Amino acid sequence: MPERRAAMPPPSDIVKVAIEWPGANAQLIEIDQKKPLSSIIREVCDGWSLSGSEQFALRYADGPQLYITEQSRGEIKNGTILRLAISPTRAARQLLDRIQSHGIDARLEALKELAKLSADPTFATEFINMEGIGTLARLVESGTHFGEMLAFTLTAFLELMDHGIVSWDLISLSFIKQIAGYVNQPMVDVSILQRSLAILESMVLNSHSLYHRVAQEITVGQLIGHLSNQEIQTYAIALINALFLKAPEDRRQEEHTNPLDQCLTEMASTLAQKHLRSIILNHVIRGNRPIKAEMAHQLYVLQVLTFNLLEERMMTKMDPTDQAQRDVIFELRRIAFDGENDPTGTEKRKALYTKDYKMLGFTNHVNPAMDFTQTPPGMLALDNMLYLAKFHQDTYIRIVLENSSREDKHECPFGRCAIELTRMLCEILQVGELPNEGCNDYHPMFFTHDRAWEEFFCVCIQLLNKTWKEMRATAEDFNKVMQVVREQITRALAMKPSSLEQLKSKLRSLSYSEILRLRQSERMSQDDFQSAPIIELRERIQPEILELIKQQRLNRLCEGSCFRKLGNRRRQEKFWFCRLSLNHKVLHYGDLDESPQGEVPFELLTDKIPVSDIKSVVTGKDCPHMKEKSALKQNKEVLELAFSILYDPDEALNFVAPSKYEYCIWTDGLCALLGREMGSDLTRSDLDTLISMEMKLRLLDLENITIPEAPPPVPKEPSTYNFTYNYG
Repeated sequence: MPERRAAMPPPSDIVKVAIEWPGANAQLIEIDQKKPLSSIIREVCDGWSLSGSEQFALRYADGPQLYITEQSRGEIKNGTILRLAISPTRAARQLLDRIQSHGIDARLEALKELAKLSADPTFATEFINMEGIGTLARLVESGTHFGEMLAFTLTAFLELMDHGIVSWDLISLSFIKQIAGYVNQPMVDVSILQRSLAILESMVLNSHSLYHRVAQEITVGQLIGHLSNQEIQTYAIALINALFLKAPEDRRQEEHTNPLDQCLTEMASTLAQKHLRSIILNHVIRGNRPIKAEMAHQLYVLQVLTFNLLEERMMTKMDPTDQAQRDVIFELRRIAFDGENDPTGTEKRKALYTKDYKMLGFTNHVNPAMDFTQTPPGMLALDNMLYLAKFHQDTYIRIVLENSSREDKHECPFGRCAIELTRMLCEILQVGELPNEGCNDYHPMFFTHDRAWEEFFCVCIQLLNKTWKEMRATAEDFNKVMQVVREQITRALAMKPSSLEQLKSKLRSLSYSEILRLRQSERMSQDDFQSAPIIELRERIQPEILELIKQQRLNRLCEGSCFRKLGNRRRQEKFWFCRLSLNHKVLHYGDLDESPQGEVPFELLTDKIPVSDIKSVVTGKDCPHMKEKSALKQNKEVLELAFSILYDPDEALNFVAPSKYEYCIWTDGLCALLGREMGSDLTRSDLDTLISMEMKLRLLDLENITIPEAPPPVPKEPSTYNFTYNYG
């Protein structure tokens, strides 16, 4: 009995660790998680004959080296190496005194250490309680710090503010002016520029009042100059995005703006954006460095914010009584049919206009203004049509006249098509929606032209006209044509064309016949697989295919995946890795300094969860980290990629998958581990594809043979069973 008892694993509340202290041998001790942390620290101090245990604390020896508190002690695992250190209160007091000392070298070392410690929330709380942020702000405002000393000061300040303990609204105007001065100065160290831009970005994003102050000190035009420096491009674009993101709310509140001032502001803004686009295209997108994930995200955000400028026009209904708006429709008619020699008679002119509006393809021939009263696309559709008519006049006239010369049933109604196409493009490019956290889906071609949206519309309206002819469509086929055009556009955008010319080339290759071929190759024809024998065969095959999919999911979990930690600032990305043991009994996970290039060994993953302890897997809003207020404001994109493992005792391991594919792989794999049904979209797609392939292989010998609905009848018994076989 004693031998068996000795072989049992230690209780779950006992953790074996090593604790280091400079100049002494490490102590190997067992921490009883039921005992107060102060008692454990006292025992450790006694082991090295150190007095005043209340002046000490425990920190991790590896990684971020965070302080261990009563709240975080549950995260200590067996085999962890800890370090005895001075308490966060004592450390904060010492560093606060040292950064105000007269010795330059001592102050530099203190600021360097402070920059590192400020990421620790326990230390940050103590330092902030001692008015540490005010001290750092005064050091910056004094203007006496330069080089490394200033860089460490700004790093510490940013780290401390990012904990959310102190409101950004408390920042003084002189501090903002000093930080803005570093950005505006021509020759400033890169590290100082990076931190200054990051601080200004946080100010703009976290405080509406500070947005006004920062906007007075920094303009987009000034930031554009920094885009040619590859070391600070990402920080500069992030600040530009922050200013753009907050600016619309600001402008909406300024109801009594001088119209002339507003006009001048818009002109300057337009010029700045044109210059911005050109710089980004030449120095970032076409630069000599590959675009990293954070830069791709900032380009995506800028693209979304640029398209969101169209939202106001998209949601504006046309006023049929507004003469200026009606004049735009008259201009469309004039350009198409050269109506300068109109008959003078009002009735004749009205009858002629009605005929012309019908040829232009408007639904309401008498008053086409009524076609623009639905939002979306509202007035945006009329803007697009006018742009086509003025800047691509030959194309516009050709489309209108070409269709007006066809038979009535085969004409492609330009007006109706342009309105529906504008609505479709707004949906595809998600005009009016906020940027999604973690999304990097930007399109380089939209940075190649000052009027990229309008040019994109012009390319797509020509595609629609071409597809209409290829389909030999009639008015009844309008919705079918729009579905095909949507598929052509989305497939072309998925290829990420680098220019509008490349887009045209890809759309030319995606003709109607090619779309039909792709559809045929991507899905199984339903007509060929509806007979009872085929359905029965499918049901027999399905369990084998599901088992195959299950094994593939579990194999992927064994390979593991890298996940990004949700933090306050995306530019300081932190990663962690999770993988399933080869015997499918334990999930291993641990933090990483950077995204891995290949498989991460189990030895580097210090934490683990037995599969037998897993209670359930939850997704979306049911996840603990999505219920928190700070969870990225429950961003739609993040919600769709979030899932959590709930395990004993009432703990959770929270995930945000890097992609929809990884989300499906992991949720399927975890469900398979728990013996539950795999219900992801990927499983349904894989199941359909694999069953289709398997059935086609099995039915190869039956090609061109009609499979009966019912089995053939059993023949009657023979009259005699005296069968004779002649082998001679």
